[in-house]
Amino acid sequence: MRFPRSAGVLLHPTSLPGSYGIGELGPQALRFAEYLHASGIKIWQVLPLNPTGYGDSPYQSLSSFAGNPLLISLEALSGEGLFDQDALHSAPEFPEGRVDFSAVIPWKFGLLRKAASNFFASRATLKKTDYEHFVESNRSWLDDYALFMAAKDAHHGKTWTAWDPDLAGRRPSAIQHWCEKLSPEIAAYKYWQFRFFHQWNEIKSNCTRLGIRIMGDIPIYVAHDSADVWANPEMFWLDQNGNPLKVSGVPPDYFSATGQLWGNPIYRWDVMKSSGYLWWIERLRASLKVFDMVRLDHFRGFEAYWEIPAGEPTAVNGIWVKGPGAELFQALTHRLGPLPIVAENLGVITPEVEAIRKQFDYPGMAILQFAFSTDPQAPTFRPHNYAQQLVAYTGGHDNDTMVGWWRSGVAQSTRSQADVKKEYADAQDYFGIASADFDREVNWIFIREVMKSVADTVLVPMQDILGLGSEARMNTPGTLGGNWTWRLAPDGLQEQDQNRLKKFAEIYER
Repeated sequence: MRFPRSAGVLLHPTSLPGSYGIGELGPQALRFAEYLHASGIKIWQVLPLNPTGYGDSPYQSLSSFAGNPLLISLEALSGEGLFDQDALHSAPEFPEGRVDFSAVIPWKFGLLRKAASNFFASRATLKKTDYEHFVESNRSWLDDYALFMAAKDAHHGKTWTAWDPDLAGRRPSAIQHWCEKLSPEIAAYKYWQFRFFHQWNEIKSNCTRLGIRIMGDIPIYVAHDSADVWANPEMFWLDQNGNPLKVSGVPPDYFSATGQLWGNPIYRWDVMKSSGYLWWIERLRASLKVFDMVRLDHFRGFEAYWEIPAGEPTAVNGIWVKGPGAELFQALTHRLGPLPIVAENLGVITPEVEAIRKQFDYPGMAILQFAFSTDPQAPTFRPHNYAQQLVAYTGGHDNDTMVGWWRSGVAQSTRSQADVKKEYADAQDYFGIASADFDREVNWIFIREVMKSVADTVLVPMQDILGLGSEARMNTPGTLGGNWTWRLAPDGLQEQDQNRLKKFAEIYER
């Protein structure tokens, strides 16, 4: 699908500023949308909005269909009288520039539980009718998700394979027993989903009014410890106890000499095919209700994926295995029509992968930060090689910031010092810009380059607009701890950056 020529900004909602430890779907989100509009920006890209599990990663979520309750605006709940203002005024002193998940999670869920309890005790008939309609409309995933989360809490956060065996195995008598036992907790999880989607729809409606499209993100895999796997074990390569037999990752690459061991269970594509890929159809259908367009993560994995035996310490000893290929996208298109998908075609991309992408007219991606590396595919990321039907980035959520890339040298990558020296020299030669100018504003040099390119769509991480260093990096692949925590400072949205973005959008007709 061809997208209109436009520019966008990548900022995950958890990175929005605010007083309650984590970005929320409230006033700060609306303010950010207004900032984008005033900057001439027409796309807001977010990472997966699902509830996060292991490592707080949006790519290791507890459900592919649910929204993250941590994003619910507490101000909105307080404004409806679901708890008093004193509860907000007594918030801990959270750090401004990052999310301290270990502090945010217990405090915020305490208030969310209070809000749920007061909601069900209230006499707000109209809102309860809206809630009941939401529950009925989303029963296909909501019942399993709410029970999964309530049961996980009841088992002190343990992975579902360590629960009561009858519940882990989804015996009907156990399901009925735990539904009755955990009824209030299940209702709370359903209520939080009702509030999340209500607040998100308000944000999305405001973005639509401002002429801003929201680009979401669909991870190719799901977490093992998720409602998706627990409710559909037959769709994954699991042993008789529910543990993964084969797990996901990628072979050694730019980020890691031992590859990336993601650990998600591998799909049983034969089982999914037998249902006409119904689970994927419903997953895409749900996503397209939430987003205007979606980035499909690790697109090459649908043609062939890196399969690693469970228990391996790294991703080195994997093998390439054929995926469903074009057949999956034929099923999706047949049921849902032409899809506004951006194919994340980075990594080891073969002609077979590109053939599928082109068959369904999905734009691919280019990362300008990769354009001067020693990777054989680096030249394809240089703007003079761009096609119009392309989504071009300065860097993505897994990259260092542009300033960090320029200043950090080898850092978290497989490059040598000689590689880095040549990379920097090649970048300066390509742009025809001296080293001193790169030192001063390498971020804006790269932003201008993608903005003036022929690529239909350009996306820039907010950190690059602000000219921040490696301390603002969102994620370093292959590492644990410290990822996904960056937040925009309260005064981070500067008029000078807004004016510069708007000027670029006007000059380069975006």
